[in-house]
Amino acid sequence: MVFCIISWSSCRNDFDTVPNSGNLEFSQDTIYLDTVFTNIGSSTRTLKVYNRSSEDLNIPNIELSKGENSSYRLNVDGIPGKAFENINILANDSIFIFIETTIDINSFPNPDNSFLYTDKIIFDADSNSQDVDLVTLVQDAIFLYPEQYADGTIETLNLGTEEEPILIEGFFLEDEQLNFTNEKPYVIYGYAAVAPNKTLIVDAGARVHFHRDSGILVANTGSMKVNGAPSSDPELMENQVIFEGDRLEPSFSYVPGQWGTIWLTAGSTNHEFNYTTIKNSIVGILMDSNDGDRTLTLKNVQIFNTSSTGLLARTGDIYGENVIINNSGQTSLSCSLGGRYNFIHSTFANYWNNNFRLFPSVVIDNVLQISETEFETKDLIEANFINCIIYGNEARELIFVEDENAAFNFNFVNSLIRFDDPSGNYSDDPNYDFSNEDLYLNIVRNQDPTFFNTNLNNFNIESEVSGADGIADPAGASASSF
Repeated sequence: MVFCIISWSSCRNDFDTVPNSGNLEFSQDTIYLDTVFTNIGSSTRTLKVYNRSSEDLNIPNIELSKGENSSYRLNVDGIPGKAFENINILANDSIFIFIETTIDINSFPNPDNSFLYTDKIIFDADSNSQDVDLVTLVQDAIFLYPEQYADGTIETLNLGTEEEPILIEGFFLEDEQLNFTNEKPYVIYGYAAVAPNKTLIVDAGARVHFHRDSGILVANTGSMKVNGAPSSDPELMENQVIFEGDRLEPSFSYVPGQWGTIWLTAGSTNHEFNYTTIKNSIVGILMDSNDGDRTLTLKNVQIFNTSSTGLLARTGDIYGENVIINNSGQTSLSCSLGGRYNFIHSTFANYWNNNFRLFPSVVIDNVLQISETEFETKDLIEANFINCIIYGNEARELIFVEDENAAFNFNFVNSLIRFDDPSGNYSDDPNYDFSNEDLYLNIVRNQDPTFFNTNLNNFNIESEVSGADGIADPAGASASSF
């Protein structure tokens, strides 16, 4: 019996197939590879091909309709290529096809700044032919990146000293590159730096995209002016300036930590951001110390989905009006090492749910630990919050860290704050005496603001049911809105 079984098995073909009859089924009729920048590879899409019949099938050929000239690449059941022969699918089984593309917009005659590139996957070219459409929107862009030298090294910026260098991949923008327009998107690799005494101007409607570990850096005495404007359609935000990562697929729309930060280094000054959205970075804006004039003005600015901090300022001088920060891995607003801060009609929320969060939405301090034994202190000249909301998914969304060796001045007026202390851990700290009208005037505590949709960063409030409804002083409210 054993001998008969072995003999039968050795003579059996792996596949006794029948020809494909045109009855294949597909997981999708059309594969959208979303929007890609020219010469940047897309993410991989998956197509599943089903044989629902009770017989093993043979597909004589699977190919791209544009053949070897197609800008798409396929992998059929583990084999890469653009054309395949004699592909077998077992009865009631399936195979996977993976699709990618990299498209050079300049290889097409008279291309616009964006166009649709299409092709088809053809299954069996005879009378039983079936196909699946492939569609990709290709965008032209202006690419900015550090120089690669002949020895293979890449241009760097030194953030340290000559004796103790701290090098990052980056480059200084040339004078002709210091105006970002809205004609094409910008894609930045490494850190694009604004040189001392230079100003980067970003026009209304500009789109700036960053590759992983990239960002903008403004050097000492440099400035950055972001001139976004109101949009006729708030959902399209066509006149806003948007800073985000270079992955354009919808699945990356709310992924934090895709790029570095906008770093306004110590000594840089007179920065202005108007009608601006910053999203999906590690730190939204990093504002280093400046003991001079106002360093940063924010009007109608949104910062979302940062894996660390939305706005981190060290001894900054910041004025913010109609600012919204949400979904930060650590804290949404950090006013650190003293400084001067004034925020009007702003929302600092944190509904981070990617993992455990250690910090509240807002942290205010006048001290910075340098080493295990060294601490630096600076005066908190003022931190004023008028008509603001500080809220999130933790019980306490506001924390102070005060060193009594330096000034510590703050004030909240007509604002909603989430701070619940049922165990009385902070009852002896005068900074949390919410009955002290010198610190807290017309404050509402622990009442849900009932935002429209925190997952989609919609921080309009539900009137009449919101804990923030009607608490603002109209004289101090901003007339601007997104």
